[in-house]
Amino acid sequence: MRNTENKQTFSCEFFPPKTEQGRENLDATLTEFKSIDFSYISCTYGAGGTTQEGTFDTIQQIMRHGFAAAPHITCIGSTREKIAGLLKQYMDAGVSRIVALRGDLPEGMDDPGEFHYANELIEFIRNETGEHFHIEIAAYPEMHPQSACMQDDLLHFANKAAAGANAAITQYFYNADAWARFVEDSERLGVTIPIIPGIYPITNYKQLARFSAGCGAEIPRWIRTRLEGYGDDLDSIRDFGFDVSLQLCEQLLDAGAPGLHFYSMNRAEPTVGLLKELGI
Repeated sequence: MRNTENKQTFSCEFFPPKTEQGRENLDATLTEFKSIDFSYISCTYGAGGTTQEGTFDTIQQIMRHGFAAAPHITCIGSTREKIAGLLKQYMDAGVSRIVALRGDLPEGMDDPGEFHYANELIEFIRNETGEHFHIEIAAYPEMHPQSACMQDDLLHFANKAAAGANAAITQYFYNADAWARFVEDSERLGVTIPIIPGIYPITNYKQLARFSAGCGAEIPRWIRTRLEGYGDDLDSIRDFGFDVSLQLCEQLLDAGAPGLHFYSMNRAEPTVGLLKELGI
């Protein structure tokens, strides 16, 4: 068990439930999370605002359980008027954190709207609300899948940071060296904000492979081979995945990571189990 002297921050991500049962399950997860001193819990937001209402409802649900909440806001396919309305809605609700993202253009939509890049969204938030919001941005230690090359991706990241971001959350990965190199390269470009590793606990190989194919996250060959070898043995997949995820968390914290951000998939057990083993 690892004992951390907490200057490090810990957070996790939810997605908006689509059913009443999903909302009840989320309440149960939030109840289990009360044993963890999370800095905040974020909630995802669909492309073009497709889950705007669901995100707001989930943010309120998170806050009712006593957690600070951070809604995702995406700007692609949106307008300044819509974003300004969202910001006011969240300010009125007592929200003081935002995860600001470009997002993906909704299927069938050709017009990106009034924002083309996340740095434009961050500048707009600062102009509209000053320093009210603590702004998190996205980082990609293994490169954004739509970037032409790593250097371009780093420059885009530096532009987002310079636009007024307070911290960054990375896409998940399973190679601690990728995060360390990304931090070093970012610092050379003048980035000084904390870059917090994103952790996706391995519990379901098929789901992991599908997500990774879409977001460009690499599953190292030795991990993929072991997971494939377990076939439908879910217990072995979970046990192996837990060990891999725990070792990664330990490596990152020992290397000086400013915290960890968990992609929880609205489940408490994997995240709580890892944090308990880490002594947090």
